[in-house]
Amino acid sequence: MAAALVGVSSLLSRFLGVFRDRILAGQFGAGESLDIYYSAFRIPDLVYNLLILGALSAGFIPIFTGLIKDFKSYKSTGLFKYLNSEAWDLANNLLNILMLALIGLSVLGIIFAPNLIALISPGFSPEAKETTVALTRIMFLSPLFLGISGILGVVLQSFKNFLVYSLAPILYNVGIIVGALWLFPLMGIPGLAWGVVLGAFLHMVIQIPIVYNLGWRYRLAINFRNKNLIKIAQMMIPRTLSLAISQINLVIITIIASELVSGSLSVFNFANNLQSFPVGIFGISFAVAAFPALSAAAHDNKKMISHFSSATRQILFFIIPATVLLITLRAQIIRIILGTGSFDWQDTILTMDTLGFFALSLFAQAIIPLQTRLFYARQDSKTPFIIGIFVVVANIFLSLWLSGRLGVAGLALAFSISSILNFILLWGWLYIKIGNMDQTKILISTAKFSAAGIAAGFVVQMMKNIVWPYIDMTTFFGVLAQGTAAALFGIITYLLVCALLKSEEFYDFLSLIKRKLSWRKVKVGDQGEVRGL
Repeated sequence: MAAALVGVSSLLSRFLGVFRDRILAGQFGAGESLDIYYSAFRIPDLVYNLLILGALSAGFIPIFTGLIKDFKSYKSTGLFKYLNSEAWDLANNLLNILMLALIGLSVLGIIFAPNLIALISPGFSPEAKETTVALTRIMFLSPLFLGISGILGVVLQSFKNFLVYSLAPILYNVGIIVGALWLFPLMGIPGLAWGVVLGAFLHMVIQIPIVYNLGWRYRLAINFRNKNLIKIAQMMIPRTLSLAISQINLVIITIIASELVSGSLSVFNFANNLQSFPVGIFGISFAVAAFPALSAAAHDNKKMISHFSSATRQILFFIIPATVLLITLRAQIIRIILGTGSFDWQDTILTMDTLGFFALSLFAQAIIPLQTRLFYARQDSKTPFIIGIFVVVANIFLSLWLSGRLGVAGLALAFSISSILNFILLWGWLYIKIGNMDQTKILISTAKFSAAGIAAGFVVQMMKNIVWPYIDMTTFFGVLAQGTAAALFGIITYLLVCALLKSEEFYDFLSLIKRKLSWRKVKVGDQGEVRGL
């Protein structure tokens, strides 16, 4: 249920992200203006990823989860405010330290923005660099809001309150859309940057009332000797280094793309956003929802592997047909989503080729977040770091080599190869440390999904050829009709083959749908407080 809720919210957020990209593509096309916009994201995003994600993903969730106590029975007495005092002290401690660090780094980033942009966008013209500097300085306001929001989000996850946590990214995209639709006409391209800041603020503010209701009260206090804080810091160091390697990889991709033809960085980001759609809905949603259970079972290998195997098979059940549809219908998807205004056919071809290479590694990208969380649940953040160094170095060399031969599509192919390598190395290390990962059951399920996916791909290709003579493929609705018909028959085929092969995950999915569509009246208890999902 938690994964379903996170997945549905992620789906809505991703749809808003698609709408955002359509607006940007229609207004600017894949050209210099959007290259500037995406370059301006890079350094502020790096600051957020290193400080916030490093602390939260590595240690805060397992440690905070271990400190909280169920307060349901104390709610009416008001004692719940004091029940989790140790947990709230840790949250305030970490929040205050990260706020100071983010403010300091943001100020430095604003001051030295010209030097940073000269480093990451060497291929830009002087005028483009100047505009990128202005946008970067505005966007440096967003890490502070996202940092606070990150702490609050961990609290909500730890209390298994996924609803508001899942709504925050939706509001983030709303802010960016407001920037594109209303602030840009008023302020020019800086309006896009202010939209990012607005989205970050909304991402934070929606979570505050719920966390307050759970018992949190902000205190301006810092205790560097807090034992739990020290433990998080120790776990954070290798995780932050791992993220630093990943961020360096993105910086290098930005540098390489800035040296390619104008619009390459925009094409890369458009294709990356499209392929991230299924990864976010299925891979990350299941990983986020499974993390508390993995952390709770960290000392029970049998239970932990059971959770991991179940989540892995559920992810693959959805990600394999998504891969098939993304590869076979990528031209239709790109024209429907991005094919408007200034986004011309040449932009479509470049994005289509790039998206095709990205899609090759969707299965690996979707499983990696779950794999890394299994490491973190075992309080091992060093191994993903060591593996990450090797993988990112390989990706950098592949990017330099393939971009010279394939252009921006080469960057996507390099990314896919390195993602698959990362998946293999993480799995191999887990097998060495834990032993049987229930891989036989996972492989049997994967074989069934793959057979169903091949059948679905064949049907999609057939339906495209059947439909196109009867519609006008030069219109939006013609392309939409062809893509929708082919996708619908492809999905039906996939599900039918899964049923014929007696896929356990298919019947689990079917049972979930039946429960959700049930018309039976059920008696429910007090709904004054809904935490567990």
